Amino acid sequence: MLKRQMARILTGLALLGATAIAAPAAALGLPPPGPNPDAPASTPARQTPPTATAASLSRADLCRRLRAHLTRGGRRSGLFVLEAESGAVLCRRASHRRRSLASNTKLFTTAAALARFEPDQRIPTRLWRTGRLRDGVLHGNLWLVGGGDPSLGSPAFYEAYYGGLGTNLYSLVTAVKRAGIRRVTGRLYGDDTFFDRLRGVADSGYATSPYIGPLSALSFNAGYAGPTPRRFSSNPPRLAAAKLAQALGRAGVGVRERVALRKLPEGPSRDQIGVTLSPRMSVLVNLTNVYSNNFFAEMLLKRLGAKFGARGSTAAGAAVVERFARKHRSGVHAVDGSGLTATNRASPAEVGRLLESMRENYAGGRFVGSLAVAGREGTLAERMRGTAAERRCRAKTGTIHGVSALSGYCFNRSGRVMVFSILMNGVTDVYRARLAQDRMAALIAGY
Repeated sequence: MLKRQMARILTGLALLGATAIAAPAAALGLPPPGPNPDAPASTPARQTPPTATAASLSRADLCRRLRAHLTRGGRRSGLFVLEAESGAVLCRRASHRRRSLASNTKLFTTAAALARFEPDQRIPTRLWRTGRLRDGVLHGNLWLVGGGDPSLGSPAFYEAYYGGLGTNLYSLVTAVKRAGIRRVTGRLYGDDTFFDRLRGVADSGYATSPYIGPLSALSFNAGYAGPTPRRFSSNPPRLAAAKLAQALGRAGVGVRERVALRKLPEGPSRDQIGVTLSPRMSVLVNLTNVYSNNFFAEMLLKRLGAKFGARGSTAAGAAVVERFARKHRSGVHAVDGSGLTATNRASPAEVGRLLESMRENYAGGRFVGSLAVAGREGTLAERMRGTAAERRCRAKTGTIHGVSALSGYCFNRSGRVMVFSILMNGVTDVYRARLAQDRMAALIAGY
């Protein structure tokens, strides 16, 4: 009973978010930089039956209509619809057959990140010194140690692309000056050893992907070489360290601009002199889901592996996500964190059970609130407008070649909370698949 009461409170808060309060990512003027197969799309408004028509349907009629739309989206499609309060499954079709998830994979990644790290946790990027400090001169080295913060960069970059929600690398300049350091005889080293040095995922042969950018525990401006998203850096940790060295020089601190990479040594001779913290995990998850940010998803996955798995790798993070799903009455075959690799697979029922379970989790309200509001923001800003789903459904899209997906929650005027997962494989016309999904979401929202 207590668990159901908590779920009701959490979803009530999420409903307020869907109808009145803009989530942090709603302030974003632009989607993440770079190409993305799951970029925001547009479908015609007012193409679905009005709410009254859906509300008058019997459960059998509702399911019949949902299945009819489903078959128009892709030849290998599955469906799962659950009424959250009662736990009753209202409709299913091939719901236990696993399919490629595309960016619905991010549901598993971000749910695990929110629950395992806790919503208010922040990711640190630390600055250390080694050697002796005498009369303002550090006879030793500085060490910039990355913790896998996907939002680390320059204020100009994250103002332009993350709505001002990011981590200012240059704030560490103040820490150096407060420590009394005016000159460094040694070097500034970048330490990116919290993660492995594979820059991509399986989809790109673990090399840098144009859809993600280079992955590194010490990244700067999402791995781009300059202040605009034109080309990626060939060495993200070296770039981050060099940017800090340049900023120190401009601030009057004498340090070589020629930086190097090396792991911070153990021992009593080292001293932490500064730290800059990411936005809260709930904000990072919001930035990941609303616009389907592949770079953020993969960085969060590697951090899961580093903290709760064998190492800071994609494979270790995927194993953590799979264990998390199993503990939450669900399951997934995870290969990466973003869904770009086609072999990320789960069934509609497994996606639905994850969504249902997260409502009961202490982080559930933040998770529900991280999904885009239909007709209002992110990848759903131009979809479902003028339908019963507008402003009443929060969902995650998914798009790769031959795959289109939509899964999430609808908060109906009748007071019902509906959980749904639509996974379409064998898609030949993505526009037609999205239109079918929008009509299905409107029927679910209006039921």
